[in-house]
Amino acid sequence: MAVTAHSWLRVITVVALGINAVMPAHAGGIALGATRVIYPQGEKQVSLPVTNSSESNTFLIQSWVANVDGNKSSDFVLTPPLFVMHPKKENTLRIMYVGPNLPTDRESVFYLNSKAIPSVDKNKLEGNMLQIATQSIIKLFVRPKNLSTPSIKASETLRCNVVGGKLTMTNPSPYYVSTVQLNVGGHRLPNSMVPPKGALTIDVPGGGSGKVTLQTVNDYGADTPTQTCTS
Repeated sequence: MAVTAHSWLRVITVVALGINAVMPAHAGGIALGATRVIYPQGEKQVSLPVTNSSESNTFLIQSWVANVDGNKSSDFVLTPPLFVMHPKKENTLRIMYVGPNLPTDRESVFYLNSKAIPSVDKNKLEGNMLQIATQSIIKLFVRPKNLSTPSIKASETLRCNVVGGKLTMTNPSPYYVSTVQLNVGGHRLPNSMVPPKGALTIDVPGGGSGKVTLQTVNDYGADTPTQTCTS
């Protein structure tokens, strides 16, 4: 099937009437090369592979960076921002920070978005049809150089306190700490991210209390061993 601008326009029209699904880092055959991006502050650019593992599906890939409020950020330039991914092919997304100076004593976080819009044969668009565009969102950390402690030690500095049915996690490190498998007295809490040199407070279901256990996510997207978090 030939991929034309007209066929993409028809696809986008159908998608607008369908579903826009958000996925972590893999979307319908389209996969990002990492579950998070570490951007060393001061570097000219970083690269992220994008692959299409599908045997037959072609996708239009649209990428952008958003800030913590979910708004598109003009502080980054992505190239190419829009490209076609043919079956069993790979491309490289280049990410460049062009914004104002960021803090040099702690990380800053943004979110890389990549939407995969599938191509559709215009001859098959007659009648009712639902086409799904999938979207991957991963964290993009801008990390200053020469921070006081290595990132692998950040989870060890986390401190937890449960008072009045609320869990407060304090993070004295210069890194964002993402928690998974967070439990208080056997109550499972949602995955969270504690800001550097800051704190996060979460309600405990039923106002419970007890031992705090958790895992964190390292720079490679892997879960660390379970640890007990104390005050």
